[in-house]
Amino acid sequence: MKRSLLLSVAGGGLSILAMAAVANANGFSRGSADTDIIFEEGNFNLRTGATYVSPSRTYTRNANPALVGTDYAADYVVPSLAAKLNITDNLRCAFTMVENTGGDAEYAAPTASGKISEKFDTTELGMTCGARFAVGPGNLWVLGGGFLEDFDYLRLNDYSALGFGDASLALGGKDRGYRVGVAYEVPEIAFRTQLMYRSGTDYGAEGTILSPAGVLALVLRNTGLPDSQNPFITLPPNTKVPVQAVGIGKLPQIVELKAQSGIAPGWLAFGSVKWTNWSVQETLDIRAAKDGFLISRDRYYWTDGWTITGGVGHAFTDDISGAVSLTWDQGVGTGWDIQTDTWTLAAGLTAKDKLGGEIRAGLGVSYLTGGEEKKYAPGRNSAVEDGWGYAASLSYKVKW
Repeated sequence: MKRSLLLSVAGGGLSILAMAAVANANGFSRGSADTDIIFEEGNFNLRTGATYVSPSRTYTRNANPALVGTDYAADYVVPSLAAKLNITDNLRCAFTMVENTGGDAEYAAPTASGKISEKFDTTELGMTCGARFAVGPGNLWVLGGGFLEDFDYLRLNDYSALGFGDASLALGGKDRGYRVGVAYEVPEIAFRTQLMYRSGTDYGAEGTILSPAGVLALVLRNTGLPDSQNPFITLPPNTKVPVQAVGIGKLPQIVELKAQSGIAPGWLAFGSVKWTNWSVQETLDIRAAKDGFLISRDRYYWTDGWTITGGVGHAFTDDISGAVSLTWDQGVGTGWDIQTDTWTLAAGLTAKDKLGGEIRAGLGVSYLTGGEEKKYAPGRNSAVEDGWGYAASLSYKVKW
């Protein structure tokens, strides 16, 4: 079995793994740091790329009848960058950037809570190093590193139904984390298995809400505060008032097991199992930074999620290989929102150019099962029909 063919297939197969994961959207999952670049040949490797995802979620029921039949899921792009440097023959470090989580919704009419649009994303900047030791017929790798995660959140509400104007909210924050792992490989047969843990993050993201005074007065009244102590009661209802706010929420820890192996000349099988601790994300609370009163609360109460992928790759020539994969992403919703099972079929090609570079391109299609909310009062629960999502991925790598 030609080693060059196996390595070519391995690169193509794992790129499709990453793309397929992006096409799924349970919880807020988007992308993963490209730490697999650590295992690739070359003293210095640089890979950059992006994945475009277009999901569809159409309401069949909503508290606002104007939203029935409309699609609220917005398209998005996930950028990724990875650079690997060999410190010694047996010590390598990778610097990575990826948009690892996010959510983007645009509504054709205000929701029951007044939302018109909502967008958040986190960008992870990380460094992961791998130390290699010769063990048996192959190599044992010990992996570890840290990352900085940058959080941004934007929301626009329309309160015209209450006789008020719109309100905007912008939050930002940072948190740090780490990843550790272990891997074993036998390069001659393209065998590698890897177990990686990534820690979760915890936010008290700070920012400003700009809202009509009348809305803020109603918020405080609903907390039980007497009007005599409500600072917004005496203001003209549509006066825009800036309030320093903090958003409180958590993002999950992740454990992922990946494996690949050559199975025949020019053929490779690969797969992964990932557990994501989405149950930590119970609510996203927006509170006034000064007095701590609750401005809004998005309820999730998700369960932990599992993502399982399997696929096969084939080297057509020394320079061109391809792969196909199928991914099941378990729905994590419990009736407070709509997060259902998704299935993604992905395919892609890897081609080496005459300059020594490598281009990877992939396409994916996801089937998103329908679902409904169940935890709210009658008439307040939303439902969506089955939908489809599409993804296209393109990346380029050079090495020296």
